[in-house]
Amino acid sequence: MPRYIALLRGINVSGQKIIKMEKLRSIFESMDYKNVITYIQSGNVIFDCEEDDPAFVRDRIVSELKVQLTFDIPVVIRTLEELHEVVKNTPYQIVNAEANEQRYVTLLSHSATDAAIAKLEALQNEVDEFRVKGLTVYLLIRKNYGESKFSNNFIEKKLGVSATTRNWETVNKLIQLAEGGR
Repeated sequence: MPRYIALLRGINVSGQKIIKMEKLRSIFESMDYKNVITYIQSGNVIFDCEEDDPAFVRDRIVSELKVQLTFDIPVVIRTLEELHEVVKNTPYQIVNAEANEQRYVTLLSHSATDAAIAKLEALQNEVDEFRVKGLTVYLLIRKNYGESKFSNNFIEKKLGVSATTRNWETVNKLIQLAEGGR
């Protein structure tokens, strides 16, 4: 049975789209998903289900969230194996903690066009770095993510795809929870 990680975008931020994790778990369980685990308030849900088509699973979750919560929530789905690949393929294996470097990943809902990626890559700067690899934008932030030009909204707008961003620690914790929750 596939193990999925659903990453909800834009919930519990600045008092908008508030969802208690208990409610979120119950919604996933009502869809007959198994071994449902939530992690922190930013909308990370680990679960098992019989369906092996991630796009179908995503669309079902989006639809059910709309029905039960009455507002739209973009959702990005990754399998446990795909999250392992995200970690394995990072171009930023080592960070300078003394310089306050931090790693983030922006997970895209689907592929961006080559032209959109080229336009985004043309906006590189000396402060923060990023690399686009498939459905992942790897970010190396040297100041503070909240002050970075390369916010989730900026990347979504430039690439023309829905996305959600997580810090490196969260991605690794989700893998750990997904591996241990079976």
